Amino acid sequence: MPSFERAGPKVARVSAFDVSRADVDQGFRARHRLRKTDEFSSVFAFRRSLRGKNFDLLYRPNTEGTARLGVAVQKKIIRTAVDRNQVKRIVRESFRLMRDKLPQYDVVVRVLPGLDVRYRGALREEMDALFARLAK
Repeated sequence: MPSFERAGPKVARVSAFDVSRADVDQGFRARHRLRKTDEFSSVFAFRRSLRGKNFDLLYRPNTEGTARLGVAVQKKIIRTAVDRNQVKRIVRESFRLMRDKLPQYDVVVRVLPGLDVRYRGALREEMDALFARLAK
């Protein structure tokens, strides 16, 4: 006959979110995003950029108090929605982790032709390197 005795307290699992520094907000909130066409256009018009093999990172100073990100992935360059969304996730995750080191810039990441989505690790390393160059 099975016993229905009460087990001891459950051990709480520690997530990656709990391990991060408590004094730094590492979320990707609405205030960290470029949403309006005018915000994107002003970054494109400022004409400052860093270029990598697969990405073009355009930036301009802002007065918002934090770095903000916009991602432009053209359907002509990456055909399937699954792959476009994967690239956006890679860019956003890299930005989220580097945001506290970045200056107060509006940043737009644009995908260049010839990007191969199969090498996600290489894409992430390239994004990290571009954000590190921007932080200098």
